[in-house]
Formats: sequence, structure tokens, C-alpha cells
Amino acid sequence: MSLSPLGTALITGASSGIGAIYADRLAVRGHDLILVARNRGKLAALASQIADRTGRSVEVVAADLGDKADLRSVERLLATDASLTMLVNNAGVGATAPLLSADVDAMERMIDLDVTALMRLTYAAAPALVTRGRGTVVNIASIVAIGPEVLNGVYGGAKAFVLAFTQSLHHELAGKGLRLQAVLPGATATDFWGIAGTAVEHLPGEIVMPASAMVDAALAGLDAGELVTIPALPDLAQWQAYEAARQAMLPNLSRSEPAARYRAAAVAA
Repeated sequence: MSLSPLGTALITGASSGIGAIYADRLAVRGHDLILVARNRGKLAALASQIADRTGRSVEVVAADLGDKADLRSVERLLATDASLTMLVNNAGVGATAPLLSADVDAMERMIDLDVTALMRLTYAAAPALVTRGRGTVVNIASIVAIGPEVLNGVYGGAKAFVLAFTQSLHHELAGKGLRLQAVLPGATATDFWGIAGTAVEHLPGEIVMPASAMVDAALAGLDAGELVTIPALPDLAQWQAYEAARQAMLPNLSRSEPAARYRAAAVAA
């Protein structure tokens, strides 16, 4: 059981980059931690450092979330550990190559991690959090969720799923004590870019945010009660207008007849 009144936060992709910074920040806030990633050595070193500095309990779970057996073991932990109050779905990979130049098997592995693993872990955690009447799920998406033209289309589609999934769960579960947040970072200074195929050093400096600043902004958005946090967006009104336009369309998206413009075109033909 957790020793912290705030409970335990489980963070995926926690051995470096954004996940490691979340681990640091949440421990400072008073959470105990369970850190999940493939590299046990990196996890253990990070856990020791955070525990020594903050006095929090930090456990490590070495797991490859692209492996079904490892994924199921983390699911069981989320479903059964009564101390858990927070899940940060940070693990993920990206791609920068154009779709027709991309390896389709690599794209499938990206969907397995960015979509399937995130979905399964959330479904493992949510019922227990709802039963206890409190809990938080943070899903790390990307600006490509609303700008799929920016990078590889499969990556954009995967992150659009994360955004839509988070919005849908909020609609279903916000009244049951479960807080949800989708974070949409832009370019962030981590090793993500090198793994995805483009070194971060090759990006214009004015679009790349330090990972620590990104996480701090995301946590500020969580504290403010935001469902969707876009750390780099200067004018919140732009997102609010985008979302208002989407909501305004919803009542008109499913009707018994085609829109008049299509009926007129059919008659003319």
C-alpha cells in the first residue's frame, strides 16, 4: 500500500525524457511512484535518485508494452493495486517519414504501443478508480492529433485516437470522480525525435520546447482542470473556438436526409 495520502502514480515510458520528468514532479508533489519502461537499469537508477531526494516510495516494473505478456502484467497491476490514484500514459513512439516511405511493420508496432497499449492500460485502471471515486488519467497525445499533416499520417491518426478516446472517457466518467487530461505537446527536446527518424538538432530551435517546461505546463493545465492541454498554444481562445465549432456541428452530423447541397447536386445530375 502507498504511504502517501495522494496515492501512487504509475507512469509508462518513465526511464527518460518526459516520463522521467513526470516521475520527478509527481514525487515532489507527494505521490509514490511505479515506474514502467523496458530498461530496468535506467529505471532503477532514476528510482533511487527520486526516492533519495523526495523520500517517496518508488517501485520499478521492467516491461515492454509492445509485448502482450508484459502488457497484461501491467494491466493486472493497475486493476489490483488499491494505492493507485493516477496513470500517466506516456510510453509511445513516433515517425517522421512520409507514409509511402514508412515501414508498414513499424507502423503496426507504433499503433500497438501508442493506441492499443494506452487503451488497454486505461481500461485496466479506470474501473478501480471509478469504484474508489477518485483518480486521474493523463494521456500524452501530440499536436498532430489536430494537425495530422505535420508528420507521418499513421502517427497523426494514432494521436487523434488518444485525443478522441480521452474526450469520450471524460464524457462518460467525469461525473464519477475520474479526472482525464489529454496533453498535446509540440516538438519537445527528447530522444523521441532521433528514434522517430529526425534528430531534434535538425528542427528549428524556435519550435522545440524543453521537456521540463512541457511537463510543468501540462501539470499546470491539470491543476487548472483542463481536459485538453496544449503547452505551446499562446491564445487559449483559439482552442476554445475550435472546440466550440466542433460542438456546434455535432447535432447536424447525423440526419435522416442528405444536406440540401447534395440533394440539389443529385437532381442536377
